[in-house]
Amino acid sequence: MSKLTLGSYPHMLGFEQLERLLERSAKSGNEGYPPYNIEQTSDHSYRITLAVAGFAEEDLAITVEDRQLVIRGRQRDDSEGRVFLHRGIAARQFQRMFVLADGVEVGEAVMENGLLHVDLTRARPETVVQTISIRKG
Repeated sequence: MSKLTLGSYPHMLGFEQLERLLERSAKSGNEGYPPYNIEQTSDHSYRITLAVAGFAEEDLAITVEDRQLVIRGRQRDDSEGRVFLHRGIAARQFQRMFVLADGVEVGEAVMENGLLHVDLTRARPETVVQTISIRKG
């Protein structure tokens, strides 16, 4: 069985990067922690909300790496000197990645009631009309 790629279509030129983005997003992990929502807040803006109860602002890191929004969380183990009869809340770490399209910029991040909100905006593409002159060969 052969693999179908965008290169199989001769009228789709220059879409190799899109194919790589699709492959990268498929590999970016399908774990379920922490749960998150993605909402469209306007025609050109989005908000990603992660449920990060138990994490402080200093336990979280948000970076953009090669057009990927990466959100990492690492809780410090503060159990030193404490005796647990039952420990059902574990200190956990996570990494969530979201592939960003060209023109999508990360705005501000706000922590509110155990929820981390990350706002994204998409720049409106300019309409470009270009006339190509034909010369005699």
